[in-house]
Amino acid sequence: MTDVPERERFEARDEAGTLAGVVTYQLTGSIIAYTHTKVDPEFEGQGVGSTLARAVMEDARTRGRTVVPICPFLDGWLGKHPEYEKIVVRSTRKIK
Repeated sequence: MTDVPERERFEARDEAGTLAGVVTYQLTGSIIAYTHTKVDPEFEGQGVGSTLARAVMEDARTRGRTVVPICPFLDGWLGKHPEYEKIVVRSTRKIK
């Protein structure tokens, strides 16, 4: 997984360098809002989304960032991974 700050996204690529999936974000100071997770159809069902989710959350924790999970996939993933709750802030309203 690679952070590509000029495109405001993290990218996951396979061994051949093919783009497998991305997590887009908006960074404001130490607050990072993960806005969307997309996995290429060729890589669906292979754990790419979960790998990306864990990687972006570990990156946020390492950098001391507060996470706002706008992306429904990441929000759902976080529901199964309470170890990240200390760095997550949730809004009281849903964004659709």
